[in-house]
Amino acid sequence: MGTRPTLTIDAAMVRALELAARGPAYGPNPRVGAVLLGPAPRPSDSLPDAAAAGPVDASPRVVLAEGYHRGAGTAHAEAAALAGARERGVDVRGATAVVTLEPCDHTGRTGPCAQALLAAGVAEVVYAVADPNPVAAGGAERLRAAGVRVTGGLREAEGERLLGPWLVAVRRGSPYVTLKLASTLDGRVAAPDGTSRWITGPAAREHAHRVRAHVDAIVVGTGTVVTDDPSLTARTASTGDRAAGLADHQPLRVVVGLRDLPPGARLAPGGPWTSDGGGRVLHLRTRDVHAALADLAAREVRHVLVEGGPGLATSFLAAGVVDELHAYLAPVLLGAGLGAVGDLGVTTLAGAPRFTTHDVRRLGEDVLVTARPLPTHRSTPEQES
Repeated sequence: MGTRPTLTIDAAMVRALELAARGPAYGPNPRVGAVLLGPAPRPSDSLPDAAAAGPVDASPRVVLAEGYHRGAGTAHAEAAALAGARERGVDVRGATAVVTLEPCDHTGRTGPCAQALLAAGVAEVVYAVADPNPVAAGGAERLRAAGVRVTGGLREAEGERLLGPWLVAVRRGSPYVTLKLASTLDGRVAAPDGTSRWITGPAAREHAHRVRAHVDAIVVGTGTVVTDDPSLTARTASTGDRAAGLADHQPLRVVVGLRDLPPGARLAPGGPWTSDGGGRVLHLRTRDVHAALADLAAREVRHVLVEGGPGLATSFLAAGVVDELHAYLAPVLLGAGLGAVGDLGVTTLAGAPRFTTHDVRRLGEDVLVTARPLPTHRSTPEQES
């Protein structure tokens, strides 16, 4: 049997973050990684480590096991690591658990991780981000009460970036909203005769499908269903002889609006969607953006992609609920036609919603601008009440 690798606690957290990133970005549960380290060595064996951060021991420890969460209904990261140790006959008593998110104290489809760590005899727990979910939080307190040394906040910023939309949604109690706009350089989404396919090129459309495959729900208005009859499936890119196919994950397809959907439409009840391999279809009969988001939050939808059309995009922007804007810009000029966004009630430049550019990327002949609103332009349920 070869020599086991060793890591400092800080290096183990870096590894745990790498493991967590392997889990799905979509779904009601967060991406979490865990590394189990052996007990601290004797003081004479300790080695300094300038990379270590926070109030944690900087000596190298033997790596006993590791794990990550693979999605709702599967073992949590801590449980996966403990199971891996058991399978190899590794004793974890006195070990240190390094986890990207505070161990949960909740029994759902799986048992509480805090209790599992206690039962295994773990002596120390170090985590990056405190669990904001009121249903699952409390693991750190339970562990401390049982005599386990608990330290939080190690590489917290990296942990928060990894959790991304999930963390925002759970803290706020409302889904993270990404708004997609695909337009000409002069802001048109359709020519005067109504033609709109395709404004952007293949590379931009492939990227948009990759985004679909990482969100929980795609939202369109009834007008888009009537005009475009979309399927709203997430598809993979074609490579060589392989044609594009359905992605492994298909988000919930949501239609917002009061009117009935046309019989025979892809997303209509009894329509072709029942056999197209896409996600379930939900028709929310409301024009209230906040009501729609509250309904989706109750269904544990964490990340919503709003794809339009212009009426729905305008409603979400006017309600101040957009967290991220994906603007696909094609080097095309129309000069007339349907605009990407309607009247927002802005009468002067000072009153316009302001965004900050997060990323700019070239996609074939098109450009993707990713922008996020300045804090003063993102409302919360509390501000709306």
